[in-house]
Amino acid sequence: MSWTWIATAAAACFALKLLGLLVPQRTLEHPAVSLTAEAVPVALLAALIAVQTFTAEQQVALDARVAGIAVAALCIWKKAPFLVTVVAAAAVTALLRWAGAAG
Repeated sequence: MSWTWIATAAAACFALKLLGLLVPQRTLEHPAVSLTAEAVPVALLAALIAVQTFTAEQQVALDARVAGIAVAALCIWKKAPFLVTVVAAAAVTALLRWAGAAG
């Protein structure tokens, strides 16, 4: 990777941050802007989870990770505590991998 691209990306991030600081307060208080600002982090996290769960080596992969996410979703639906959810999802994923499921 070229240092030019790294410097360009750093400058672009700095400019974006500076642009955010220059936005007038009344614009930030607009309901549509508030809703968007609240939804973007959730959408980015969901996209990251989907990419990490359903892909392997730039291909779609349905393996033990999908079962782990399914167990986590079930635990959340049943309102299980966070620690129980994480341990259950990890245990299912680990057991399936140990049993020979890819991933």
